This record gives sequence, C-alpha cells and structure tokens, in this order.
Amino acid sequence: MAAMIHISRGASTLGVFSEEEVRDGLRSGRFVPGDLGWSEGMTNWQPLSQFAEFRETGPAAPTPPPSPPPVTSTITPAPAVAGAAMPVPRSGLAWDARRAKGFFSAFIETLQMVLSRPTEAFTIMRREGGLGEPLLYAMIGGTFGAMFDFLYRFAFRSLIFFPTRHGPFDQLLSGFGAIAGVILAPLGVLIIIFIVAAILHVCLMVVGGANQTFETTYRVVCFTIGSVNPLLVIPLCGGLIVFVWGIALYIIGLARAHETDTGRTALAVFLPLIVCCGGLIALGIMLGGLGALMQHTSG
Repeated sequence: MAAMIHISRGASTLGVFSEEEVRDGLRSGRFVPGDLGWSEGMTNWQPLSQFAEFRETGPAAPTPPPSPPPVTSTITPAPAVAGAAMPVPRSGLAWDARRAKGFFSAFIETLQMVLSRPTEAFTIMRREGGLGEPLLYAMIGGTFGAMFDFLYRFAFRSLIFFPTRHGPFDQLLSGFGAIAGVILAPLGVLIIIFIVAAILHVCLMVVGGANQTFETTYRVVCFTIGSVNPLLVIPLCGGLIVFVWGIALYIIGLARAHETDTGRTALAVFLPLIVCCGGLIALGIMLGGLGALMQHTSG
C-alpha cells in the first residue's frame, strides 16, 4: 500500500494525498515545492522539494506572457521554513470513528492495529479528547480478558487441587469467589487503568520524558489494556503474553505519544520494578543485619 502524505502550508493543513496526487498537484500548481509534507516513518516535516520521489516533478511550463512594463520593486514571498516545529497530524484510531465504522468493527480494527502495528497506532492516536471514549474501549477489552482469566483460574484449581485436598463446601466457596471475580472485573480494570497511568506518568516526569499531559499517558494505557487483555483468552500462557506484550506496547506507545526517545520511555516503564527490587534488596540487607546483630547480642 502506497504511503499517504499529509501536506500543510503555513498554519493550514491541506489534507492527506497519495504520491500520484501530490505529483499531479505539483505539475498543476495546486502544490508548491515549499509546501511541507509528512508521511508515516518520518520524524519531521519536510518541504516537498526534499522528497526523493518529487525532486524531478515541477509545474508544467506555462505559455510565455507578454512582456510586462518595467517595475521598480519586487515582492519576495516568504519561504516555508523546513525546520518549523509543526505537530504531526493525528487522525485518530478507528475507535474514534466508531459511529461511522460501526461499534464492533471499530473495536476490532483498533485492537488489530494496536497489537500488530503499534508504532503507527500510537502515532495517529489523539492525545486529547476526553477520558470517556478510551476508558470505554479499555473496559470492554480489559473486562473480556479478566473474566476469562478468572474462569481459567477457577477451572485449574478445581481440576487439579480441590478433588484431592478440599471438600464440596470449599469448592462451593471457590465457585462463589470466581463468580464474584467475574462480576467485579470491570471495577478491577477501572482501578488498574488509573493506577498504572498515574505511575507511568510520574515515572515519565522523573526521567524527563513527559512532553504531554496526563491524559496522553492515560490514553496510551487505555488502548494498551483494551488491546492486550483479550489475549488472556489463550489458556495457560495468556497471562505471560499479556505481560510481555503489554510492556512493549507501553514503551512504544509512550514514546510515540509523548514524542520522546524509546530508551527514556523504557526506563520509565521499568522504573517501578527497579525501585521495588531495590527496596526489597535493601529490606533484606537490613533484616539480615538486624538478625545477625540480635544473634550476636544474645550470644
């Protein structure tokens, strides 16, 4: 599939066009070489004249006009600034267009894009627009996966442990626990979303990678959880897949959404684990030293 090119002139966005449309526009004068363009994979906007595919494309030669009378002054148009800081256009995920695409189709298309093309997905993801729409997506995908996880755990414990170690009353209690877990799954997903988003945003601020607001981090978390949690439907290894792929999506998503380097977002994602491990090691050393001191004192 040919790359689509976003074109801007000054502060105005002209639209998204195919390479052939841009080439025809340069010939007809609809576009000028100084117009700025951006396509997937580029880090910055560039004038169309710097695109390799358009360097030999120019406007059609016009019919020479009659010689104008002499003029005493000329006005030179201001050139487009190639290095101008312009925001990358964010058209939004399919979930944002669910009224046109259909609820189910928009959900599946968004899920497939986030899981298979995360760089593209989080590049076009809108950074703002409210908390409700991404939360709805996360609640659907997150609750779906969480319910399967509870059911698998209950079935595993019932088949392996309960027949030999517990009686019918214990199995009944466990069954009620599984049902309660399924019912309370949406609440658990809701709490996890806000806790994870808050922790990740604070860690991004610590490492200097929070170039956007908390809502941007929150949206990355929502679309990550809503996309990876349905993989819990996979028996046995679903949890491991969700954990590993979820970390990868957080790193990629935060880097693209906050427009910072991947190493910085990776450090932010792993920072809570580093802090927890460091705290446990320090606690172990302190307890070991205290135990040795008490033993020495009693001896």
